[in-house]
Amino acid sequence: MGAGPVHLDKALASFAAIWSPRVVARMNDYDIRIAHAKGDHVWHVHENTDEFFLVLDGRFDIAMRSGDGAEHTVVLREGDAFVVPRGVTHRASSPGASILMCEPTGTSSTGDFHEGDIPDHVDSTVGHPLGGDTGR
Repeated sequence: MGAGPVHLDKALASFAAIWSPRVVARMNDYDIRIAHAKGDHVWHVHENTDEFFLVLDGRFDIAMRSGDGAEHTVVLREGDAFVVPRGVTHRASSPGASILMCEPTGTSSTGDFHEGDIPDHVDSTVGHPLGGDTGR
């Protein structure tokens, strides 16, 4: 991360991996991350932090489970923002989108707990540096 501005379209064009967030900035103890989304993520939960999403393009769905196990889905489109509250089990899915996320530095993309195996197309990471394509 340099001292200059980050153009999000150029940053997104610098990598192709899906579900593999890149850190574009840090603010206090928070990462500002961008990612490409396509297909299903893994059901997971962040016990101690909320998770902020802003859809930059495409459609991004967030399925959530209530305490009794009932599921509901929030559908987000370009320009929509949403916060998944801490402690809520959720899974994102998308037919194709680019997203911006804000969460504490060191937060795993697959949460504190996740269900089942992590699929090959989902990168379990605390965020990669922008420009550091992992090949995923």
